[in-house]
Amino acid sequence: MSMMKLVLQNFKSSFKSYLSLILSLSFTTMILTNFINLVDSKVLDPLGESQSQNIEIVIQALAVVIACFMLFFIWYATNVFLTKRKKEIGTYVFLGLSNQKIGQIYMLETSLIGGVSLIFGIVFGILTSQLFTMILVKLSDIAIEIKFKFTISSVLITCMIFGIIYLIFVIKGYINIVRSSVLEMVSANKQNEYVKQNAIVLLLKTILGVFFLSDGFYLATKEAGIEVMGNVVIATVMVIIGIYMLFGGLIPFIFQRLVQNKRFLYKKERNLWMNSMIFRMKKNYRTYAMVCVLMLCSVTALGFGFAMKDRSDQINHFENTYTYQIMAKEKGARQAFTSLIEKKNEIQYSSEVEIAVIPNEYTDNRYENTPYTLLSYSDVKRIAKETGLPFGYKEPKDNEFIELTRLYLMSFEDERTKTVHTISQTAFTSTEKTNVPYLGYMQEQMECMIVNDQVYQKLKPLAQCMYFYNFKLANANNFEQSVEDIQSSSQCDGLVKIDPRRNENAWLHILFSVSFFVFLVFIFASGSILFMKIYNDAFEEKERYCVLSKIGVDRKIQSRAIAKELKVAYAIPLLVMTISSFFSLKALANVMQVPSLLPINIWSILISYGFFGLCYLGSKGIYQKNIGL
Repeated sequence: MSMMKLVLQNFKSSFKSYLSLILSLSFTTMILTNFINLVDSKVLDPLGESQSQNIEIVIQALAVVIACFMLFFIWYATNVFLTKRKKEIGTYVFLGLSNQKIGQIYMLETSLIGGVSLIFGIVFGILTSQLFTMILVKLSDIAIEIKFKFTISSVLITCMIFGIIYLIFVIKGYINIVRSSVLEMVSANKQNEYVKQNAIVLLLKTILGVFFLSDGFYLATKEAGIEVMGNVVIATVMVIIGIYMLFGGLIPFIFQRLVQNKRFLYKKERNLWMNSMIFRMKKNYRTYAMVCVLMLCSVTALGFGFAMKDRSDQINHFENTYTYQIMAKEKGARQAFTSLIEKKNEIQYSSEVEIAVIPNEYTDNRYENTPYTLLSYSDVKRIAKETGLPFGYKEPKDNEFIELTRLYLMSFEDERTKTVHTISQTAFTSTEKTNVPYLGYMQEQMECMIVNDQVYQKLKPLAQCMYFYNFKLANANNFEQSVEDIQSSSQCDGLVKIDPRRNENAWLHILFSVSFFVFLVFIFASGSILFMKIYNDAFEEKERYCVLSKIGVDRKIQSRAIAKELKVAYAIPLLVMTISSFFSLKALANVMQVPSLLPINIWSILISYGFFGLCYLGSKGIYQKNIGL
């Protein structure tokens, strides 16, 4: 039999064991191909040069993330594949084949798996590219004309990324086989991640795991200022270490204590699977920890996308508080501007406000382009009433002010920090901070201070006074209709008009869509890794279940024991991820300064549970088949 025929025969006979790996790699490749094509095909160019560049940077960053993930996933999958195949290909030595020939068989067989995965991924990438773009645009809620175009360069780049990564581990496997002894290859399938541990080692890992996790959760949710990002980075590292220690120490420790309780052990077939579960957790704890971390990353990625979209929507709403903001040096022009606008548009609401811009020579302000701007308490309260914006602040004392801030995409400022500004040798301390858009778009351009009416009148002689006349149209899309009339007025010294259809933050909406696909890739891969591991474990458990059948244990009882064991195997990573994700998304909400991400957390967890439920059902049937039940 020729070498190639032998490789094809092995591939055909073991195709089912490779299926989860092929599907996962194909799905990842398909997503990567579509994202690269999205940039190369220039589909999003109608959004404008700035937006297109931002989106390109986001997708390039995503390509790096997927490539790193692919590196990790292929490394794990090829290691599992090599361990499983070593015993079988080790028997080729007795047929007179050298290690080099055996290594070549392994390389060809592994390359065949990679080639099939790559071809499937690219073919489905091409077939779904238009659908993918439509879904992306729909999720992003942006209005552009979609033109179908698939570029050869996207296929070539995907092949290059996949090929380089896969080739590295194929060569690594070849070298491993060439350097292996016959005994090592024959006994390879009995090697695993298990290292004999006593109770003291497990207890030490348990203590360390609980310490790292609890400290990580505390740092993740701790309110802080500029140091919040450092806290989140440290918390991420500590949580990953904590999860590793949890699966290597606490969970096996708990199972060992449960087994020692005979009343617990000898109920509901637990004696048939509890000890096996202890061995499985000790043997595969790195895999379970890795799956848990992957799921946690997927949920966090989805939460990040929703947080960015929510923040973008808030900023957009902030800037669209008013359609027109007219600047004038004279007071009492509101009615004149109202008449001009109502010629062609209906006004939903309007407001006017006097602002006092304090020259820097009277302040401690170091920024020339953003001078301190004073507003009187009663004026802002009136604006809130006229526009329907919330207002519940106490009037500041003579040496206090309310800080009027803008919305930032991400801010590390501690809201509890008091701001102190000096005006005319008097120090004013902030009592509260608010980003309610009383001044709309113009609020982003100034350092605004709300002071009481007496202080405002006292400092007004030092300032240059201006008047803002703000109007919100009932139909903001018709904003162009009144622009010429407003600008023709001699009282108009400046006009800010807001186009509600502008897409300045479209790239953030694309980022939301990207995070959704990253979530799917990571969840799919984590489920596939666990599926592969359980599939391979079934061959090691075959002898044990054969013995149980020979001593008269009913097949239905064995089947129930297997079902419970696999449920626990899937449930433990899900449970740890569920608890950890609550803290990770809470930390994310703190950094992004968005409302609670709990609904997103719940939905992402439900999707994860649903997918893992399907993996469990598939594992259960295949597991029973592999052990001969």
